[in-house]
Amino acid sequence: MIRASSIIRRDAVDADRIVDVITLDHGDRHRRRIVLKADGGTAFLLDLDRADILEDGDAIRLDSGWLVEVKAASERLVEVTTAGTLELLTLAWHIGNRHVPAEIADGAIYIAYDHVLIDMLHGLGAQTRIVERPFRPVRGAYHHHDHGAHTHHHGHSHG
Repeated sequence: MIRASSIIRRDAVDADRIVDVITLDHGDRHRRRIVLKADGGTAFLLDLDRADILEDGDAIRLDSGWLVEVKAASERLVEVTTAGTLELLTLAWHIGNRHVPAEIADGAIYIAYDHVLIDMLHGLGAQTRIVERPFRPVRGAYHHHDHGAHTHHHGHSHG
């Protein structure tokens, strides 16, 4: 099976080398090692050194040198809006406290569909509507899982 061991970021992708496209939802774009099948049928083993996020427009570099372009799938999201910026910032804080992935745009916050959160947001005075669009949440939340091992070194004094 073809292996793929690196990701080329969107601004460095050479369009002439793209041989296939793979459409992935947000959950499937945080990966380290998995067999994937592109939309055109190209099957390959994604095998990265560490889990990473595949962003819309990035490309997965096959070991043959060809690229498979990553497309973000449309997903069922909740668009959260408020009367003013201060209210929206307050809602962002409440959403952040729930540790759910959120995409913060100019004038709106997008979260994955979740009726419990929708009820909470309505209780806080937000307007919500269901939309279908790619989900590009703020990235920070995904990296804190990896750092636990590096922060708990007790009793090692260096110096």
